[in-house]
Amino acid sequence: MMKKLIYLFIVLFGMQSFAQKFCYVDSKYIMEEIPEYGVAMEQIDELSVKWQKEIETSKNELDELFQYYQAEQALLSPDMKKSREEEIIRKEKERKKLKSHYFGSDGLLYKKQQSMLKPIQDQVYNAIEEYANQYKYAIVFDKAGELVMLFSDPRYNKSDEILRKLGY
Repeated sequence: MMKKLIYLFIVLFGMQSFAQKFCYVDSKYIMEEIPEYGVAMEQIDELSVKWQKEIETSKNELDELFQYYQAEQALLSPDMKKSREEEIIRKEKERKKLKSHYFGSDGLLYKKQQSMLKPIQDQVYNAIEEYANQYKYAIVFDKAGELVMLFSDPRYNKSDEILRKLGY
């Protein structure tokens, strides 16, 4: 954190000495102002809720199966115990596999986000790049990113200009 602030200070100080132009945008604000982004996020959220319910149902079924096994355990033969334990283990593996299929690092949710959000994000970043080139900005900071801005003068916020450039 301190390194980022020191780096930011050095960059800003260095820019002043070379009279570089800089500005910042809030990409989160820009995205939220684009109707297609909101629609895409709603669809992604709906899918996420649907898939989460499916996983919860699977977990509840597994819990019931385990409770049923525990209740009958004393009455089961060793072969039946082993069979039930294997079934419980198999169902748990299926549940984990399903969770990974939907929410894993290369799961359906990630793929859906990529297919629906990336084109909008690319459009925004291209507009920012065009704006920066057109108005000769050396650096454009993103207020929504990890870089912390302790103070930001609103006159350097060009988010609305980017939205206008995008037609919103």
